[in-house]
Amino acid sequence: MPITINGVDHELDVDPRTSLLDFLRGDAGLTGTKKGCDHGQCGACTVLLNGQRINSCLTLAVMHDGDSVTTIEGLGTPDAPHPLQAAFVRHDGYQCGYCTPGQICSAKAMLDEIAAGWTSYVSDDVAGSPKLSEEEIRERMSGNLCRCGAYSNIVAAIAEVAEAQA
Repeated sequence: MPITINGVDHELDVDPRTSLLDFLRGDAGLTGTKKGCDHGQCGACTVLLNGQRINSCLTLAVMHDGDSVTTIEGLGTPDAPHPLQAAFVRHDGYQCGYCTPGQICSAKAMLDEIAAGWTSYVSDDVAGSPKLSEEEIRERMSGNLCRCGAYSNIVAAIAEVAEAQA
């Protein structure tokens, strides 16, 4: 069974009980995605599955035959970082950095959702295009926890990238 991770095909020849997170970290050697709570509550393991954010600790790798996964390693490189990665550095949107890969993957999905016109619980007008306020960013990022409390810097980094994309 093949799975595409960051544009590279991998075989899913694993124990059927292996989580996608454990497959990414162990079998694929991509350790950027972090194991936090292992219960889907912290968001440290957030990756993009076919463009949608998911908690990779809550899904089995074998369920994703033919799917495409993007991890933090697939968003940018040290020489050419993704705009969100660069903004997180500029705004010091991390302290220990443990949650940062999941935060950035989640923020990428959020910006894609907003560009597609998806509203959220706090959107002023669910029939119109969502406006990216601080409240909107915080609501959409609420599944990603930062134990260091760098939320204001994370919000500022996301807002900067959103403004540049507008």
